[in-house]
Amino acid sequence: MGRADVEAVWRIESARIVAALAQFTGDFGLAEDAAQEAVAEALVSWPRACPANPAGWLMATGRRRAIDAIRRRAALQDRYALLAAGPAVDEEIDPDKIDDDVLALMFISCHPVLSPEARVALTLRVVGGLSSEEIARAFLVPVPTVQARITRGKKTIAAAGVPFELPAAGERRERLGGVLSVLYVIFTEGSTATSGDRLLRPDVAYEAIRLARTLAALQPDEPEVHGLLALCELTAARFPARTGPDGSPILLEHQDRRRWDFSAIRRGLAALAKASTRGLGPYGLQAAIAAAHASAPSLEATDWDRIVLLYEALGRVAPSPVVELNRAVAVAMASGPAQALAMVDELIALDRLPGSHLVPTVRGELLARLGRRPEARAELELAARLCANQRERSVLLRKAAALG
Repeated sequence: MGRADVEAVWRIESARIVAALAQFTGDFGLAEDAAQEAVAEALVSWPRACPANPAGWLMATGRRRAIDAIRRRAALQDRYALLAAGPAVDEEIDPDKIDDDVLALMFISCHPVLSPEARVALTLRVVGGLSSEEIARAFLVPVPTVQARITRGKKTIAAAGVPFELPAAGERRERLGGVLSVLYVIFTEGSTATSGDRLLRPDVAYEAIRLARTLAALQPDEPEVHGLLALCELTAARFPARTGPDGSPILLEHQDRRRWDFSAIRRGLAALAKASTRGLGPYGLQAAIAAAHASAPSLEATDWDRIVLLYEALGRVAPSPVVELNRAVAVAMASGPAQALAMVDELIALDRLPGSHLVPTVRGELLARLGRRPEARAELELAARLCANQRERSVLLRKAAALG
């Protein structure tokens, strides 16, 4: 069994292993460190002799490493004695506890005491099983930066005395939004990279979907969990048609809709139905917008009036300048560019999205549709200067050049 096999087992089982070790030790940071030591040992020993139960081997080895670490801590000798007298290392972890432990792991990784960057890094590391190198590659930051975020995150959790336990039902509902926002950040970075030379990072987006599916299975009665899952599935369904063979972006109006992933659309619509049981929240409304796009046979046949209404509803429950900008785009499709341009100009007057390339991008498109070509070109050139993603920038520059 080679490195790729070890990594595959780790990716599948990491959340269960770290969660069980954290429950066993009561120490989140120690659990993650012990699990990583077990993986390092597996990389050395498995090529010589592959265990019959790789996941069980990692669990037992991680538990031994945790006990060794506790034993080395002179101040925790009593704790070690308690642990050492506990279940034998070969004994199975209670299978009925695993799901709750994984859910607790999610809530700890997304704990409010952590910075947003640490929440993302810890969630991908300890729940998703990604290495520091993979996280750094996904977010285009140096590996030491990711490692520092993870280390600081674990120290912050320890210093705050965060217990390894599932929050009480009332607190869990309050903190669920924080967990969902972390998964949303991970997915959106994968679906449209903020910088770099790739428009899509599908591996990052699909990891977010995997985590959202896990959360939906563990919290089946929370509509917004299904709403986020629906949004991710329906958005990812368009991935196969969003880029050409060379990685260049293909805009919605030019996409070959036959290349969309219809299995993902079906999964997304099923999740949206579950999200609709008690009225749609912010993620459910965004999913409903994605569903309107996914269900349309063409750009012209899209129900733009419904999308405008959905954006209006979204603006009431989760107001933001990005929602208003997207509503303006939908209004332009439903009612024409003049009304939409007035909405965008109001956003500019209020300085709602300073420094964003999105505002001049939309304004340039609207001006072009109104025949105001020189102004449109200037806006698109400004958008290109502000855009950090090289693929998006190239599209903006081509559009600007076409306006002469």
